[in-house]
Amino acid sequence: MVVERGRVAWVGSEGAADAFADGVDEVVRLDGALVTPAFTDAHVHLTATGLALTGLDLSGARGLTEALDLVRAHAAARPGDRVLLGHGWDAAAWPEGRPPSRTELEAATGGRPLYLSRVDAHSAVVTGALLDRVPGVTGLAGFRDDAPLTEDAHHAVRRAALAAVTPGSRADAQRAARAHAASRGIGSLHECAGPDISGEDDFTALLGLAAAEPGPRVVGYWAEPVANAKGAERIRSLGAAGAAGDLFVDGSLGSHTAHLHEPYADAPHTGAAHLTEAEVAAHVTACTEAGLQAGFHAIGDAALSTVVAGMRAAAAKLGLDRVRAARHRVEHAEMLTPETIAAFAELALTASVQPAFDAAWGGEDGMYARRLGAGRARTLNPYAALLRAGVPLAFGSDSPVTPFDPWGTVRAAAFHRTPGHRITVRGAFTAHTRGGWRAAGRDDAGVLVPGAPADYAVWESGELVVQTPDERVAAWSTDPRSGTPGLPELLPGGPLPVCLRTVVGGRTVYTRPNE
Repeated sequence: MVVERGRVAWVGSEGAADAFADGVDEVVRLDGALVTPAFTDAHVHLTATGLALTGLDLSGARGLTEALDLVRAHAAARPGDRVLLGHGWDAAAWPEGRPPSRTELEAATGGRPLYLSRVDAHSAVVTGALLDRVPGVTGLAGFRDDAPLTEDAHHAVRRAALAAVTPGSRADAQRAARAHAASRGIGSLHECAGPDISGEDDFTALLGLAAAEPGPRVVGYWAEPVANAKGAERIRSLGAAGAAGDLFVDGSLGSHTAHLHEPYADAPHTGAAHLTEAEVAAHVTACTEAGLQAGFHAIGDAALSTVVAGMRAAAAKLGLDRVRAARHRVEHAEMLTPETIAAFAELALTASVQPAFDAAWGGEDGMYARRLGAGRARTLNPYAALLRAGVPLAFGSDSPVTPFDPWGTVRAAAFHRTPGHRITVRGAFTAHTRGGWRAAGRDDAGVLVPGAPADYAVWESGELVVQTPDERVAAWSTDPRSGTPGLPELLPGGPLPVCLRTVVGGRTVYTRPNE
């Protein structure tokens, strides 16, 4: 492969490549390594990821006592922080089955302001000193004195907590997140920001940093409703590619805030609805008319029904072809039915999904089954049905909810905990490379062909195979004469490829130490 001016200029046989060797600036000999397009992570939160990487990460805590010990140690190590920040606790996986109480957190921090988001980032536990920074928080939806904060109360305390992060610390966190992504062979990141998530200063600073410094590309989405052309132009003025990402139609299953048609199996309610069908329709209509991509966060079956109904209302007003051409997208899209899958195909909606969610919370004994019951849980994340219907898939991590792990993500889709939802390794790989570019409106990237952006990764891997996870999944021939390229074997429990080098636009942004 020859790269020139940031693009792939030529791809061919090794013998023919020798003719180029004397005329290039650098020759990289692979010594048997694998080259692939760089991965695209289609849903991330980079500042939060960086803060988790450089600060208090509770994702490894095995119980309440260990979590409190980590909080105590973090508070002692950061005496100058105005607000202590942490992420990743999951009480559903702890023996105690409950999160830390406010009293326990205040004892661990000496009464300092503290914000700890749950692993799904849709609820948080905090100390009273942080609540004191948010006037009126006790009257907001989602505030409960004896339980984690959700909905508007959670958004309000999150804004207050993140406002205490200095610009320097924020930039350090963003650099750490981009560097970590590059070390995993990721060349592009879709930042899903918004007024309830990170704030305009954080968003514009991130886009500026990504434009000025080497590293993975950052495509920014800003989750704010648009009512007219003026609103769409404001979104563009922020540097956003669309008014999409985490524009919340509902919350999450883990926090009992995903909006369901029928009540939770372990709670006597149906979650929280944040947007109506009319509000979805108005947003899609305004964005489509302005030539701007729209999108929503929707997880529960009722939330997805609302999105589909709103999209159809916009299509009835503007014409189906205009709505389809805009390539609107839906984040997470977990609790789909055959009817909503058919509607996604009809409306040309991209499903921006996270296979690591199923790996973490699926299965007969997982969090999904506890929240929904085993029957409903088995319907979640139906990737095979989406592909059969012709729905475009784009894979991501929702980092820091789950970590940057692209080959692990491909494996999670190919070996889905519900066998009927599994897809081929190649289908999953395409969703995590080219699929992310297509979700952002680019059809010329995510592949290594002449003219494509030179975004690629070099991997140390085992044998290359044509792999399907299940005899019920249609497969290409494994005969080399079929011309089907092999990919690394990703059997569960086996080693994953190791990134040796990541290149973005022809510039090396990561090299494995000692390589």
